Amino acid sequence: MKSPLRAWPWLALWLALLATPVMAGLFDRFGDSTSERILEADQAFQLTLNVLDPVTLEARWTIAPGYYLYRDKFRLNVPDAPGISITALEIPAGESKEDPYFGRQAVFHNEAVIVARLQREPSSAQTVVVKANYQGCAEIGVCYPPLSQTVSVALPTPPPHPPGARAEMRADDSPRPPGEGTGVRAERYEAEQDRLARLLGEQRFLAIPAFFGFGLLLAFTPCVFPMVPILSSLIAGQGPNLSRGRAIRLSLSYVLAMAATYTLAGVLAALLGQNVQAWFQNPWVISLFSGMFVLLALSMFGLYELQLPSDWQNRLVEWSNRQRGGQYTGVAIMGFLSALIVGPCVAPPLIGVLTFIAVTGDLTLGAVALFALSFGMGVPLLIIGASTGHWLPHAGHWMERIKRVFGVMLLMVALWLLDRVLPAAIIMVLWATLLIVIATYMGALQPMVHGAPPWRTLVKGFGLVLLIYGVLLLVGVAAGGRDPLQPLRGVSLIANATGEAAALPFHRVKTVADVDRAVREAGGRTVMLDFYADWCVSCKELERETFSDRAVRMALADVVTLQADVTANDAADQALLHRFGVIGPPAILFFGVDGKERRERRVVGFMAAEAFKAHVQQL
Repeated sequence: MKSPLRAWPWLALWLALLATPVMAGLFDRFGDSTSERILEADQAFQLTLNVLDPVTLEARWTIAPGYYLYRDKFRLNVPDAPGISITALEIPAGESKEDPYFGRQAVFHNEAVIVARLQREPSSAQTVVVKANYQGCAEIGVCYPPLSQTVSVALPTPPPHPPGARAEMRADDSPRPPGEGTGVRAERYEAEQDRLARLLGEQRFLAIPAFFGFGLLLAFTPCVFPMVPILSSLIAGQGPNLSRGRAIRLSLSYVLAMAATYTLAGVLAALLGQNVQAWFQNPWVISLFSGMFVLLALSMFGLYELQLPSDWQNRLVEWSNRQRGGQYTGVAIMGFLSALIVGPCVAPPLIGVLTFIAVTGDLTLGAVALFALSFGMGVPLLIIGASTGHWLPHAGHWMERIKRVFGVMLLMVALWLLDRVLPAAIIMVLWATLLIVIATYMGALQPMVHGAPPWRTLVKGFGLVLLIYGVLLLVGVAAGGRDPLQPLRGVSLIANATGEAAALPFHRVKTVADVDRAVREAGGRTVMLDFYADWCVSCKELERETFSDRAVRMALADVVTLQADVTANDAADQALLHRFGVIGPPAILFFGVDGKERRERRVVGFMAAEAFKAHVQQL
């Protein structure tokens, strides 16, 4: 009998031979998996070089998720370019990371943007080759060797200087025009949303009060106005025994829910790169929400009582005796829905916060700034809701009349929502019908009774105004007008008298390929791309107030004007928004004669005609 110890070598050899194909297969799989997970360097780090002005370049790296670049590895130079040199690089601070290879390092995730300042001689070349050196790693522990990439760019011709004058260099190594220092101050333009993002990054928590103030200003935009009758009707529907304290608590429930919704939607938009509120602008959702307001309004007119079956009511009464928060929950739910459906507005402060979150990844500070911004928007609502509980009559016939007033306001909100999904002509007819019915109820067509109180005359006077405006709406829609606020605009006699065109002539684009083709075919002209949606209130403000202005049209006479309608929010729309890093409309982009976007000239939100004309002329 053989010893067991002598059999071990043979047993080990047999197991090794058996395991060889198995282990080889495992290693092959592991190798294939790793190769699939690790991107090529040019896929993980995509470099784009933009020319901001004759002496400023912008190098932008788009970094794939799960990868990062080292801050201290960036190098830019212009070899073989006589008369041109890079004198300074502006590199952001980056994020601190404990790297397994180099220790604690400053790195960049998602995106890295470097600004290079050039020094140029008058006879320098117009086209240069820029060499960029950089190095990065994947989070799974694989690092790339030092990388190098060359990009050819065309530099604009520097502005001419008067004879005998010499261009000096500023502290930031950009040319100083002759005469500066004698009271003339030249500053590089910076988009408002980018300036606000930089403010939040530099001042951090000191900027939170500033964003609260921006929210107070946004509270007076058309996106927040419809929330006033919604909250007021909720307060009025509580009955005649509503105390001021309860009105304040109900208003606070509404405003806090609205602010929390804006904050959550903003954080998701920054992480996903899409406007979450746009998902709720579906025509079916808007129609259902509008129909709910119509039902609430009809109940305030006394046509019926919105109530549950008696068995359910008895159970709810028993439940409410144990818990008094049910009505607060209902008001909070209405605040949540209002923030998603009523007011999907995009403004520079909001985009500034979203840009800060997307670039730095600091969700905590970004969420605090978003909450301060949205709570500032809700402060006027809080005041109005609390005041409504104090000013409302507590009993008698007046209370019924006040409820009817709020019913009319809810009908107006319903029409305001339907304006996003119905044709303009139908909306104008509905507005005219509502105004004429209200005027009739106010006694506009009835003779005044002798000895009637003065307030009755005042009510009839307002009714006559509404009646006349309702008739103008019908005349306007019959003559081709489509704007309820300016019903006679577009009517032939009015248009000829004022010399105004119906609308700015836009060339419609839908996909990324459409935009690229239009920019290529611009023939050396500046291109403007406007992002529009039917559910975007500020977009319609731009069309009505800014794009229809004669001075603005003259300023855009030599500009190729494109418009992307992203109302449907389908795959093509989302791809186009993602391509240019736009969260949602309104956003206006400008492309220079070289076909590159002038990102620092991007306009977000509404801009008045005079300011927009000056903005275009500076291009």
